[in-house]
Amino acid sequence: MAQWAYKVAYIDYRGRISSEGLETLIGNNERRSAFARRYLNSLGKEGWELVSVQPLTGNSAYYVFKRAAQEGDYAEEAPSASSETAPTGGSPTIETA
Repeated sequence: MAQWAYKVAYIDYRGRISSEGLETLIGNNERRSAFARRYLNSLGKEGWELVSVQPLTGNSAYYVFKRAAQEGDYAEEAPSASSETAPTGGSPTIETA
């Protein structure tokens, strides 16, 4: 059975993209459409395929990508219900748009 790796990118159409702790900012005098296309093309070259867009506000959305799992990807099997444990330490991270 095929395993898939997923990547979620937060895209703020005003000029910021955040994915897995990395920020990508719009270039000087770069059009917003060119900025988004540049980012999406870079993911396409790495084998990522856009599978979903979840709008958040009029200016932002989550983009979900997938590709066949490769070495170094984190396509791990979900733990069974009997082996789940409660998360420890810290509070959840909340990002506002």
